[in-house]
Amino acid sequence: MAHETATEARPAAKLAFWTLTSMVVGSMVGAGVFSLPARFAQQTGVAGALVAWAIAGTGMLMLAFVFQQLAMRRPDLDAGVYAYAKAGFGEYPGFFSAFGYWASACVGNVTYWVLIMSTVGAIVPALGEGDTVLAIAISSAGLWGFFLLIKRGVKEAAAINRIVTVAKLVPIIVFVILALFFLDPHAFAENWGGADYAGSLFSQVKGTMLATVFVFLGVEGASVYSRHAKRREDVGRATITGFLSVFAVFASVTIVSYGIMPMDEIAELRQPSMAGVLEHAVGTWGMVFVSVGLIVSVLGAYLAWTLMAAEVLFVAAKDKDMPRFLARSTKEDVPVPALALSTALSQVVLVVTYFSEDAFNFALDLTSALTLIPFLLAALFAVKVAAGWDRGAVGERTGGAMPIALLAVVYTAFLLFAAGLKFVLVSFIVYAPATILFVMTRREQGRRLFSPGEAVLLAVSVAGAVLGIVALSLGWIII
Repeated sequence: MAHETATEARPAAKLAFWTLTSMVVGSMVGAGVFSLPARFAQQTGVAGALVAWAIAGTGMLMLAFVFQQLAMRRPDLDAGVYAYAKAGFGEYPGFFSAFGYWASACVGNVTYWVLIMSTVGAIVPALGEGDTVLAIAISSAGLWGFFLLIKRGVKEAAAINRIVTVAKLVPIIVFVILALFFLDPHAFAENWGGADYAGSLFSQVKGTMLATVFVFLGVEGASVYSRHAKRREDVGRATITGFLSVFAVFASVTIVSYGIMPMDEIAELRQPSMAGVLEHAVGTWGMVFVSVGLIVSVLGAYLAWTLMAAEVLFVAAKDKDMPRFLARSTKEDVPVPALALSTALSQVVLVVTYFSEDAFNFALDLTSALTLIPFLLAALFAVKVAAGWDRGAVGERTGGAMPIALLAVVYTAFLLFAAGLKFVLVSFIVYAPATILFVMTRREQGRRLFSPGEAVLLAVSVAGAVLGIVALSLGWIII
């Protein structure tokens, strides 16, 4: 099928454990990691960063376990996050989950182009920090250039993905090693409690939560492609293995940076801030090295998430939860309508970043916020399965399933709180118009548009969107 985009496997082939693991790692290790030093330093010191990573690591590990358990208990559900929401809570929540996950992938792709333009902007001032008219024009050309590349067929795209999945890890690992070698214990100690602007420890931790969500997106990657697994248990094992590997890298990048420069100076670095930190430690060549690594990383991350986004729409359409035009694919097995719609949404968000105060952080936070509803619904469905309330579950319940599911629910609920009213309302602005696709789907099937319960959800989403638009227009919230 067209959505076998991470490999060159034909439809009959099955993905092995290490292939699934590389997909998880490849999806998670994106350009976002190159922004972590400044993003954390803008919010927290060393102590807050350690607490934040402990919370994020534990919470995301619980979610990883949730996906592992659901892969085993509900092997009939092949589309990961979206399928769990639909099975647990109905078609309309399932639709919102599919749309939210898809939209987060599209918005996340915008961060990659903003970051690469900011990187080149250090040499070409006209590109600014990725938010100038020229930067947006070049990024737009990149968006549609990749669309044409993938449209040609899976084989060409997969070849690039295999190369960059390995290549983009090299500068990150080298950065950590060099930062450890040049680490200044005095600077590390000075950054321990955080600068005056950071606030209380709770405020510091809360302020970093969306950044941790962003870099952990992809932990569910093996679940999205679970239909292609050689063995069902490989899905869960690949999820856990990929997560633990990437978690160690992400936490290391953040913590070692505090031993190179004062926190307030790290916070002021232009993105990608890893380049500025390494330049301070080893000189100009360090900045160039990281910048080149970023460009390679963007190629892989953008490709992986564009394919992931198209997969979600394609599968949802195949399951008759999205309009049937999105289920079309070419003779080369490419779901062009789903791919085109994904690229179009990224284009819209790219234009919106021009009007934001901080294009990169806005796109990053919105990406994370859009993902929270799908993750929360998956965690809640895991509670139903663990409690024995799901009739489709197979296998025996285990004693640890319920505590893991409940912890995952608490974690995702805390993330919604950490996101704040601003991004909750902006998310509603994105979610509410999506109902048009739901209406199109129901009309194609000659079905009633909304049940009473679905009408309530529709009213809530529209009310949230209206409130969000009013808040933006009156300046109550600023993007």
